[in-house]
Amino acid sequence: MELDLPVLSFIIWLPIFSAVIVLWLGSLGEAEIGKFVALAASLFTFAASILLYTGFDIATANMQFVEKATWIERFRADYYLGVDGISMPLVLLTTFLTPIVIIAGWEIIRVRSTQYFAAFLLLEGLMVGVFSALDGLLFYVFWEAMLVPMFLIIGVWGGDRRVYATVKFFLYTFLGSVFMLVALIYLSLQAGSYSILDFHELPLSMFEQLMIFSAFLLAFAVKVPMWPVHTWLPDAHVEAPTGGSVILAAVLLKMGGYGFIRFSLPITPDASQALDWLMIGLSLIAIVYISFVALAQQDMKKLIAYSSIAHMGFVTLGFFIVFSIALNGNGGDGTRLALQGGMVQMISHGLISGALFLCVGVMYDRLHTRQIHDYGGVINTMPKFAALMVLFALANAGLPGTSGFVGEFFVILAAFQANLWIAFVAATTLVMGAAYTLWMVKRVVFGDITNKSVGTLQDIGHREFSMLAFLALAILLIGVWPAPLVEVMEQTLGQLIEHVLQSKL
Repeated sequence: MELDLPVLSFIIWLPIFSAVIVLWLGSLGEAEIGKFVALAASLFTFAASILLYTGFDIATANMQFVEKATWIERFRADYYLGVDGISMPLVLLTTFLTPIVIIAGWEIIRVRSTQYFAAFLLLEGLMVGVFSALDGLLFYVFWEAMLVPMFLIIGVWGGDRRVYATVKFFLYTFLGSVFMLVALIYLSLQAGSYSILDFHELPLSMFEQLMIFSAFLLAFAVKVPMWPVHTWLPDAHVEAPTGGSVILAAVLLKMGGYGFIRFSLPITPDASQALDWLMIGLSLIAIVYISFVALAQQDMKKLIAYSSIAHMGFVTLGFFIVFSIALNGNGGDGTRLALQGGMVQMISHGLISGALFLCVGVMYDRLHTRQIHDYGGVINTMPKFAALMVLFALANAGLPGTSGFVGEFFVILAAFQANLWIAFVAATTLVMGAAYTLWMVKRVVFGDITNKSVGTLQDIGHREFSMLAFLALAILLIGVWPAPLVEVMEQTLGQLIEHVLQSKL
């Protein structure tokens, strides 16, 4: 959809320019005003992003809200933005969570508070840029620039081992992205531009596709993260402040899944089909093995971090079983169900993992410990908080009626059309997810108070209740009525399936 108003540019640059204003206010000693400016900017950005949904035409698979202008003429790179049924929900997820993160840090962040809120505003604009960019070079700039504010958020406001965690996070993600840059440069030389849509139509030999797929895999697998390049994530989560953990799990991990569905599948369909066994195998390892690792954790943040890896395994599984489904003659509805499941799982996991990290943050702010054995009987002193945390835990376990059930159910249904054993192994996550999540809740929320400090806890106030309640409503809404989310993806995923299942050889 072509609009006179540059909605996407507004959503990208409003938080970025607002971050500069917040930093300026901080330098003047006006930290309180800076906080209100940050919150107002994030709310305005979210309000503007709603226009993407209300003005979205679900009857077409074409890019909408397109903006295009010459950027670097010498490299044939453009300032080229647009969204479709794949990227628009991810933009909404990003803009919805940013105000919640700012509210979460409102009374907690006392040191360099304006820099903290400015970093999140900057991060928001860059993340929206990643999901909106239709130029490969522009995508890469947003993708790499996004590392800087997250590096600072963990490195400045993180825990005792924050320097180790930030360096590990930066090296893993940056080194993987270097190979993606090489692939993008090669594609631009072949296509004559950096347009991602031109890359989709580019004829490539099998050797070219395998090399490009491998380069993308190194970048996107680290970001998801897939086993065995997942080890940076638990360290980053444990050391990050609560807001950093929320955005890291809820949005940054989704960029890996988005990369697979935007780049790997449509640009290298033959290589994707040839290596689908590898992607399915790695996804199933993440689902099963990492679930057992989560079960052994004593740190609540580490448990949720490993849970994220297991749940993101469903995303990559859904994306790469489409070839097996088509091979079995179950294309059309089966392949679309697999891709829809992967997409819904990304949105759902963003909401649920963000909510769980906020719950851990609420408890950590009071007792300054994340160890499960330091709690017990929280429901006796914090009944409102306990009710919300149990809801989020049940959603994480895939309870029907919550968003956590929808995506996983779609993928498992689709997996049955691909291979019975794949479906069986994938379905074990419903058991394992319930095991590690409910085991944590049982020991933290229920039972008798064994730690005297728990007896002194105060229940959540209006600020904390509001941020958790908004997430609870979103999780229940998608769980009960997923149609508004699924409908916007329908045409885009249908076109993607046609593209992916058509050989370029």
